[in-house]
Amino acid sequence: MLKVLEGIFGMHLKRFSILILTAVFACGASLNAPAIAASQDKEKSPKTSKVVVKNTKTTKNTKSNKQQKAVRVTVTRSSEPVPSHPSFATALGLRGQHDELSLKSSVAMVVNQDTQEVYFEKNSSVSLPIASITKLMTAMVVLDSKLPLDETIVINAEDVRSYAKSRIAGGTVMTREEALLLALMSSENRAAYTLGRNYPGGVAGFVDAMNRKAKELGMDHSRFADPTGLLSENVASAEDLARMLSAAYQYKMIREFSTWPDLTMVIANRPQKFLNTNRLVRSGDMNIGLQKTGFINAAGKCLVMQARVNNTPLLLVFLDSVGTQSRFADAVRVRDWYERMPLGTQPVRRLM
Repeated sequence: MLKVLEGIFGMHLKRFSILILTAVFACGASLNAPAIAASQDKEKSPKTSKVVVKNTKTTKNTKSNKQQKAVRVTVTRSSEPVPSHPSFATALGLRGQHDELSLKSSVAMVVNQDTQEVYFEKNSSVSLPIASITKLMTAMVVLDSKLPLDETIVINAEDVRSYAKSRIAGGTVMTREEALLLALMSSENRAAYTLGRNYPGGVAGFVDAMNRKAKELGMDHSRFADPTGLLSENVASAEDLARMLSAAYQYKMIREFSTWPDLTMVIANRPQKFLNTNRLVRSGDMNIGLQKTGFINAAGKCLVMQARVNNTPLLLVFLDSVGTQSRFADAVRVRDWYERMPLGTQPVRRLM
């Protein structure tokens, strides 16, 4: 029935379906899904702690001497259990659609950042949940506010309730800059939430600022509902995410923090290591200028990046990817495809 109606009403039906599906997911099932690799660590933090970050304002930590494994382009079917709730893209019939690059992502887009020329797109106008990709908008709103980055903020009970699993325990004291680093690099949800809570007007005022910023950027098919991305009501199309990527790239701190490979933090005299959630950053396989990963059940595995390929700055968007590593494999596949692209290849269109 959906396919028949879709043929009549086009993409508007898909966007209307998103509103219906949002109401289903708003019950809270997606809020318990692990959004980031760093937050899945079972190690418990001290109840109260003072954060000490080493070398966060100068140079990135040196990478481990242990040789990194290259990301495979071929991805086998995931053996992970199927979530109790399908992703929005699955419910809309987008998952598993074939494309010329055989990508595992339901939605994908490749845009030349300089010229705004689109060289590849797949379901690029459909608005879907974007999970922790939301944190790029969070970072822009924080930096636009000009609030003191060296001001200390405390993780309180409200921040703890925002996400159950985190090594940043209640009572942890950190600067706004340190919270921003953790939110972008290791996708720490408590850090992102406290950034919103410590904004004039609190979280509600912060979300309003997020949506105003989206409107300024021409993100007409996007909506933001919280600073973390844990709510499935945070939605955007691939076109809008390409616009957001390009805007976020103009912030030096977002470029630097989102591509930091790893970080050791001393919390209550106890060192803890946080890793970048993007394995391509940790391996150094691609020239990445900015990136963000994301996952909740409603969104599937997501990835956005700005990366240089053949000395061309590309904006890459991958939503609702199947399996744990397939979004990274899709990025490598796109890189290889673009490197082989004949000179003079015409773009599909220009991003307006």
